[in-house]
Amino acid sequence: MATYIVLGQFTDQGIKNVADTIKRAEKLREMGQKAGAAIKEVYWTLGHYDIATIVEAPDDATLTALLLSVGKLGNVRTQTLRAFSAAEMQGVLGRVQ
Repeated sequence: MATYIVLGQFTDQGIKNVADTIKRAEKLREMGQKAGAAIKEVYWTLGHYDIATIVEAPDDATLTALLLSVGKLGNVRTQTLRAFSAAEMQGVLGRVQ
């Protein structure tokens, strides 16, 4: 499974209903499971982003479908980073010419 760091910013709708943010995180976990992804951690953060989430998914298409489904709900906008473990990075470096 690939690991992703998903950074989120509340939309106007999301901040207006911020009291529901923990419930929305639980809904995200359910949506992830149905999509074949695993929501490993959800953090609420200070700074430019309001949320940082660690997600494992079998491929980019699975994660993209999940995040499009989340985006349709209108509470958060996301940016996604593909994350590599040290072991995965060692494999990548082995391919560098």
